[in-house]
Amino acid sequence: MYDLMRRPGEMRENELDVVVPSKLGEGVIAIPEGAQLTVNARVEGLHEGILVSAHVSGEAVGECSRCLKPISESVEVDFAELFAYSDDEAFDYTVQDDHVDLEPVVRDAVVLSLPFQPVCRPDCPGLDPETGERIEDLDDYQPREVIDPRWSALSELVGDTTRPADSQNEAPSRSTDSKPTD
Repeated sequence: MYDLMRRPGEMRENELDVVVPSKLGEGVIAIPEGAQLTVNARVEGLHEGILVSAHVSGEAVGECSRCLKPISESVEVDFAELFAYSDDEAFDYTVQDDHVDLEPVVRDAVVLSLPFQPVCRPDCPGLDPETGERIEDLDDYQPREVIDPRWSALSELVGDTTRPADSQNEAPSRSTDSKPTD
């Protein structure tokens, strides 16, 4: 980095294979400690500081948020960050001595790119809510129909119309053929 400092227009490109020092992500999916990330970085000297543009790739592991199967998913993320020479509050990161610390920038970019609810496949049916078994492992699965208790009175009425009518409960029928008398 020393050869780029205070030399606007100078540029270097590097490819780094980095071992993850601690787990990246805390949700259902993360990049585990000890995994490898590939960082393709372009470092440019500017008047205000050093601009780092990078592409980071790696493999995240976790479990499907619907059926809890183990999954792995490739992670690809790009970022560009300016590391300023001064400690001005306008910049998030600064050049420290003659180097830049990419770890927090890479961590933020990778963690934010991880899916919130990863799935093993888009049409994953998930787990049976009653038994907790994977639905795809069950033969001829039919979900139990749950009726909202607020509508249960209506389901009883629907049930009454399918039963044969009781002659004592029948209302007298009106004939529409009769003419009204004056």
